[in-house]
Amino acid sequence: MTTALITHERCALHRPPPRHPESPARLETVLEAFSSEEFKDLSRIEAVPASTDQLALVHPVSHIEAVEKAVPDNGYAFVDEDTVMSSGSFDAALLSAGAATQAVDMVIDRQVKNAFCATRPPGHHAEPERAMGFCFFSNAAISARHAQSAHGLGRIAVVDFDVHHGNGTEAAFAPYDSLLYASSHQHPLYPGTGMESTTGVANNIVNAPLPPHADGKAFRAAYEQRVLPALEAFAPEFLIISAGFDGHRRDPLAQMDLEDEDYRWVTQELCEIAARCCGGRVVSLLEGGYDLDALASASRAHVRALMAA
Repeated sequence: MTTALITHERCALHRPPPRHPESPARLETVLEAFSSEEFKDLSRIEAVPASTDQLALVHPVSHIEAVEKAVPDNGYAFVDEDTVMSSGSFDAALLSAGAATQAVDMVIDRQVKNAFCATRPPGHHAEPERAMGFCFFSNAAISARHAQSAHGLGRIAVVDFDVHHGNGTEAAFAPYDSLLYASSHQHPLYPGTGMESTTGVANNIVNAPLPPHADGKAFRAAYEQRVLPALEAFAPEFLIISAGFDGHRRDPLAQMDLEDEDYRWVTQELCEIAARCCGGRVVSLLEGGYDLDALASASRAHVRALMAA
């Protein structure tokens, strides 16, 4: 079976103001990164939008309606100082969440081995009742709940290596012992959450904060000592990766010093645990990454590891 690359051209229609870091160029760059012969075997799939029922697995209908009503006919609507909507933003957000649930379906149905969703806007900062941090809907949390509700799975894990803590995924998971959220992230840094002391209802929240300028050695130690043992002990039936590449040493929005090889390594380690626990069922979702060259090279390293799993 192959690795799926799930995307949609309308994800580029979410257009924040010029010079906003979460720009359409991010998606263009990622897709161009997979245009070479090396990635010819990727199964390229067009994303479908999430339904209201799927979004409502995490978000109250009032939040979904508020996001839709905020869409401007033209120009921009500011949800907060960082999170901006254009006329195409709601459709793009539906596709980003829909790709995540679609990927879960395809992997569970054994249509593909695993999947990488190259979509935007990202999702891990969106709390159940609040859009923030460039995010409108909590894509990883929605896909996890979808795996449970649509496929009857029990334990679902999300591992998040974006440089920013995924407060939205954590908020959605903390009350449920069937959901594990594990995150490595720079601290202090936006959004200011992600303390080791936050453990959820049943030690199902595992945070591994790292200081500014942490390098690959520190990153790998955090996984070997904290994240990977917790993941293996949880023994998920499905693994979702929030794949942010903004911990790269070239990224302008943070101060960590990771390299492409660190992303390959962590992806391989996660896939090995998934092979032991859940038949290799893995879906990866694009989160952050704002230096375009670093985003391209780190994405390639990540997807190479998914293809090799």
